[in-house]
Amino acid sequence: MAIIANSIGAYFSMLALQDQSLQQALFISPLLDMEQYILSKMQQAGITENELQAKGEIETDRKEILSWQYLQYVREHPLDWKVPTEILYGEKDDRIPLVTVKKFVKEHRAGLTIMPEGEHRFHTRVQLNFLNEWMKKVIK
Repeated sequence: MAIIANSIGAYFSMLALQDQSLQQALFISPLLDMEQYILSKMQQAGITENELQAKGEIETDRKEILSWQYLQYVREHPLDWKVPTEILYGEKDDRIPLVTVKKFVKEHRAGLTIMPEGEHRFHTRVQLNFLNEWMKKVIK
């Protein structure tokens, strides 16, 4: 069995399937560090941990809900990912920092392919062709 997931789906897949016996994971523009992602959203919105803790939930100007309970859940349930993983990342991804991806790749010995000019969302004909060719190369 294998998993293919993208963006936040990659994080939730790892959380849900980390104890399963998977042959391979293919992640496209994956969110790999939920705590860092939440803290980044808090920083962008000018929200401190103390404020979030006091209020429980805060809606940002971008209509995103930040939750103290969820931040604590993420901290209390770290990922323990041991599945052979290949990652496709767009060079111009504006949501997931490359440094986060490279850290994950190093810690988990994952493969990494970076598409020049690629974005977080693979949606153009060129990007989808690149994704399809990448999948052909990495599927075991």
